[in-house]
Amino acid sequence: MSVLVGIVKRLKDLKEVGTENNEPSQRFFEVNGEKVCSVKYFPKNDTYELEVYRGDTPSTYQFDNIDMIAIEIFELLD
Repeated sequence: MSVLVGIVKRLKDLKEVGTENNEPSQRFFEVNGEKVCSVKYFPKNDTYELEVYRGDTPSTYQFDNIDMIAIEIFELLD
């Protein structure tokens, strides 16, 4: 459970930085030094964009709920 709490904290920090700058901010999540996904926060519309690195072409997903994206990241890292 502490991993999920850490993910939520990182997402909240990402939102705080993006809101201060009013520019999209980005964070990467890794497992064993390999990037699994990245998250961008867009303060203008209060949304997160998750980019998952699987295969040759990354997949991108939009979230407007911090809990839902945190669960998705948790499952990717597990």
